Amino acid sequence: MLKLVQFHPAFGVRNMSPFCLKLETYLRMAGIEHEVVWNSNPRSAPKGKLPCIVDGDVVMGDSSLIIDYLKEKFGDPLDDSLSAAQKAQALAWRSLFEDSLLFPVLYSRWIDPLGWSKMQALFERLPLPLRYFVPGLVRGGVRKQIHGQGMGRHRPDEIYSFGLQYMVAIETLLGAKAFMFGDAPTSLDATAYGFLANLVDTDFDNPLNRKAHATPGFVAYCARIKQGYFADLK
Repeated sequence: MLKLVQFHPAFGVRNMSPFCLKLETYLRMAGIEHEVVWNSNPRSAPKGKLPCIVDGDVVMGDSSLIIDYLKEKFGDPLDDSLSAAQKAQALAWRSLFEDSLLFPVLYSRWIDPLGWSKMQALFERLPLPLRYFVPGLVRGGVRKQIHGQGMGRHRPDEIYSFGLQYMVAIETLLGAKAFMFGDAPTSLDATAYGFLANLVDTDFDNPLNRKAHATPGFVAYCARIKQGYFADLK
């Protein structure tokens, strides 16, 4: 059976990594049988990141590359009905989540002092003396990543302003629809849920989480997907 290797649940959400949650959501939406393997050490994974999959002799990282592999092997039940234009739009919207919204979210958790005070709880499982220096190393790596991308060069209010602009755009796309492209889920919904559930279902105190909690469309969207595809976890 295909194995999905990902981080443990935390802070009320199935996975604190939007990319892990994206991939598990895709597997569930596409009806692909799989087993979840919990792992707290991304260094053991291909590309040094989670999620990854183990499918027989195939070991693969990167959620988007994995989904391409799954489509090739199992077919494409979620996106087959999309037009070429819709597939192009889905790629652009996926980039908004993964290449734009990602960085304000990372900032809100790892750099913002309020977020960081909560995130340190993730390291409580580490043995001594790792518990004392690993959190700072991880935070420093995230800080370097955000700065290198460019978002980390802005003031906090500017970072959150960018994030809120992205969220308003997503809110506009979703509108009153059940899913991003209408009444049926697509792979874009796996991406969207991976990010939106990480804002709707967690209680971090920052403008992004407050916006998510105050947006009925986001709350209903996450509840719909959780009920439709994760009901077995209740």
